[in-house]
Amino acid sequence: MFMLKNDIKITHFVLLMSMLNFLFFHIPFYSFVFKNVDYTSLNGISLIITLIILMVVVNAFVFYLIYFLSGFVGKSLLVIFFIINAIAVYFINTYSVIIDETMIGNVLNTKYEESSSFFSIKLLLYIILLGVVPSIYIIRVKIIHVTLKRFLITTSLTFLFILILVFVNASNWLWIDKNSKTLGGLAMPWSYSVNISLFYKHQYNKNEKEILLPNATIKDNQKSVVILVIGESARSQNFSLYGYPKNTNPLLSKIPQLFHFDATSCATYTTAGVKGILDYANTGDLYEILPNYLYRNNVEVIWRTTNWGEPPIHIKNYQNRDVLMPNCKGEGCNYDEVLLSGLKEQIRASKKDKILIVLHTSTSHGPTYSKKYPSQFETFKPVCNSVELGNCTQTALLNAYDNTIVYTDYILSKVIEDLQQLKEYHSAMLFVSDHGESLGEKNLYMHGLPLSIAPKEQYEIPFIVWLSDSSKQLKPNKILSQHHVFHSVLNFLNIQSPIYNEQMNIFK
Repeated sequence: MFMLKNDIKITHFVLLMSMLNFLFFHIPFYSFVFKNVDYTSLNGISLIITLIILMVVVNAFVFYLIYFLSGFVGKSLLVIFFIINAIAVYFINTYSVIIDETMIGNVLNTKYEESSSFFSIKLLLYIILLGVVPSIYIIRVKIIHVTLKRFLITTSLTFLFILILVFVNASNWLWIDKNSKTLGGLAMPWSYSVNISLFYKHQYNKNEKEILLPNATIKDNQKSVVILVIGESARSQNFSLYGYPKNTNPLLSKIPQLFHFDATSCATYTTAGVKGILDYANTGDLYEILPNYLYRNNVEVIWRTTNWGEPPIHIKNYQNRDVLMPNCKGEGCNYDEVLLSGLKEQIRASKKDKILIVLHTSTSHGPTYSKKYPSQFETFKPVCNSVELGNCTQTALLNAYDNTIVYTDYILSKVIEDLQQLKEYHSAMLFVSDHGESLGEKNLYMHGLPLSIAPKEQYEIPFIVWLSDSSKQLKPNKILSQHHVFHSVLNFLNIQSPIYNEQMNIFK
């Protein structure tokens, strides 16, 4: 067999690599196809056979082109492809993700602290068996090249064959187009190679400098403070405030002047979710976000974070964990409690009448839910301690996640406690999550699916409001969006702006 030879013709080699690529990395692709076509019908059988042939032939065709132009580049790319394919298919199989452009954005915005939590022996086995072993063969094999004439004949005939196959299946174009996001996100190596290019293309096309909003005016000198807490991966259905049977909100449920609303996120991943919370509208452009806008218009703005993925923040007081840790004491400093260290004192030290504080948390981010809260908050047991969430029982996984909500409940109650002690301030707390989280429902885990196909668990979020007194009343909104935050903060701080939208304000 040619696959065992040390010397191999280029046509045989690219076919072998394409076949291995097909066998190793495309089970999720064809699992999706089988679930979504009638494989007992003639048309369904035709579509499946066509996709198999196209997958093998197109990949071999591309590998052939690259190898003929440069053997070194071809070998290097194939080694990279097999190793990244192995990692990608591990995450697809383990967390049911789709490697689309939004997921690429998640990956490129992930820091070492977060990415290291995904490490497992299973991931290492994927990399070694599906990535490293084939790479050793790729590096060692000697390729026998063909003449230019043979190359041109082979490529022309292959290209013609691909075109004929595509047009013969014209009746299935609509189905392929309808499912293109999922199919494209499962096809290796094009899911990440094409989407990385698209991600950077779209990043480049974005405004290099944010578009400034029209100037705003502070209308009074009443001391007012809003604390906006941005939740991470918190889904509303696991809050007992929203009817969840387990008591995950033992503290908030006892606090007066606390309200909660049904809400949806504008995305299922952090960067877009946080931007949605801070944007005045869903424009798709890089307009000035809330903290930058208020800071430029003479409001005291403090940003504290244990997370990342926010748009560029242009303020004086940007404080991450490294800045906050030296002045924090106790076990809670290793968790999101560090965001509360010296917060009340910082508010009192401000010389401004209007203050916005943003606390960007990381409490419910997976897969290591059980490591996101101190041990005394492990209310529900047993808990899932594995990064391979599919290996945990549904009960253990939910318990670990629910404990992060119990800890969130505690954090929010401490924020309210601090504000209650600031008697000289008219104050409010808003808690809004960046997106939701899948916990095994429909065999999906975590978040990041395209919003158009994402389950409700990934976009139904909590929107919780606390007010220091009854002088402010809330509108009877049934469902809110993340964009309500911008205009509600302007209203509460009594800031007049030409872009203020009363319909997006939650207060009467």
